[in-house]
Amino acid sequence: MRIVLILNVFRHLPNFWKNSSYVLVILLLSPIVMLITSSFQNNIETWLHIFDTKLFIYFYNTFFLILGVGVLSIIIGVSCAWIVAKYKFFLSNFIEWGLLLPAAIPAYIVAYCYTDFLEYGGVIQTTLREIFNWHSSKEYFFPEIRSITGAILILSFSLYPYIYFITKVAFTSTPKNLFNVAKIHSKSEFLYVALPMARPAIIAGLSLVLMETISDFGTVEFLAVETVTLGIFNLWLGMNNFSAASQLSFLAFTFIIVLLGIELSARKNRKFNNPQASSFESKNEEISFNKSLILFLTCLLPILFGFVIPVLILINLSFQSFDQSNFITFVEISLNSISVSFFGAFLTILISFIIVVAVKYHGSKKFSFVATIAGSGYAFPGVILALATTFFLSFIQNNINELLINFNLNWNLTLIGTFTALLYTYICRFNAIGVGYINSGIERVSANLLEAGRLQGVSFEKSLFKIIFPLIRPSILTGFLIVFVDIFKELPVTLLLRPFNFETLATFVYQYAKEEMLEQCALAALLIIIIGIIPVFILNKTINMSFEKQ
Repeated sequence: MRIVLILNVFRHLPNFWKNSSYVLVILLLSPIVMLITSSFQNNIETWLHIFDTKLFIYFYNTFFLILGVGVLSIIIGVSCAWIVAKYKFFLSNFIEWGLLLPAAIPAYIVAYCYTDFLEYGGVIQTTLREIFNWHSSKEYFFPEIRSITGAILILSFSLYPYIYFITKVAFTSTPKNLFNVAKIHSKSEFLYVALPMARPAIIAGLSLVLMETISDFGTVEFLAVETVTLGIFNLWLGMNNFSAASQLSFLAFTFIIVLLGIELSARKNRKFNNPQASSFESKNEEISFNKSLILFLTCLLPILFGFVIPVLILINLSFQSFDQSNFITFVEISLNSISVSFFGAFLTILISFIIVVAVKYHGSKKFSFVATIAGSGYAFPGVILALATTFFLSFIQNNINELLINFNLNWNLTLIGTFTALLYTYICRFNAIGVGYINSGIERVSANLLEAGRLQGVSFEKSLFKIIFPLIRPSILTGFLIVFVDIFKELPVTLLLRPFNFETLATFVYQYAKEEMLEQCALAALLIIIIGIIPVFILNKTINMSFEKQ
């Protein structure tokens, strides 16, 4: 009721919703614009130094990292999606949602776990040395986890759910009459029907995997794999060169835009079948017990490597190092994470709601396009977006302080290193999620409902909050939870922009893991995973409900 009263104060202002959304969109786009503008500055000496030292390494590692992660993620995601969609096997219902669980663990936590487990002083190598009486690493060969190969494996087992989930939906939605045609002509159902029909979904999932790979900071930094993202971080904080970092960011941004374009194109063309056609003949093929066991073990491997083993490692370390005297500190840091995630998610959803309403009921096609572009922050690596918002806010901060000095006011406005900067960056990064979920909900509501209220003399704001808001409440809540979890797990943005002496669970885990003290932060890492499971259940429940309605 208070929200309606507040909005009624503004409803007499001309085009309140549209003008407000224009201001918000400009604020969301400003960091990106500033980043692009700053990239045109002259840094020849810095670039000559980078070119002679690290530039080739950055691009070489980034290229092979995305190539390896892309190929391995497709193999895992597509094969598991086909097995789950096609066959009914031992514990297939458990496997179906269990394959989504690795998405609950941030890749950097998986990297911390496996490094602690597999490195020279870890359990595996220590046990091998005791069994075979080896005294040093020179007496045997063991793969190095801190390598580009290790990064590829860890990121693949963390990111394949992006491909698995959307490909499984594509397989399940394929009309069974197409499979019957393949059977009649003795052709492979997978190669000649399922794979071609799911190609847009696979490309869309792959684009997301590659964007997440480029965006990754915690994993590559911990495993000492020098990628473009890590290079941006080093230029910014190591060499204190904003403009050179923004130039390297612009190069990464160009590649990300290409991936985003591919993903949007694939999404646009994702439907190749008649929605009225009968759906996939799911999980009704009879198979032998041996084949059932093989399929179960095949699908179980990604769950083991991507979720079960890291969680067991953290549980074991938590029991070994639990210290009741540090529990209060742990609770304080947990409350920090919950509070900043809550306020970040609340503001993100509020702004997304205003933009969606303005686009739906007051916007033109041009404004709709601009509002969509405002959500591009989600495609940016956290390091790049943190750099962009820092550059923009420092520009605002300096100009306002100069203006105040001209009026003999020494207020010294501070934006950098405050919660304002942190929350602002969260909103720029995650508003695309809020817009997506709220828009999906509001698109299902008939425009006639709002018009009926207007015809009866009810104000737009009252009709909106009395009629439309209750109908889209589930979409708003879902969007809020997804944004909450993403902020809760976010590392680079929080690490770079947090206020002094402010720790979240993500930064707390990072600080200890970096010092090879994973046991001291294992409990915090477990809590991040528990919170991360929330969107997994939401996604699984949403897709199951959608197929039940068909």
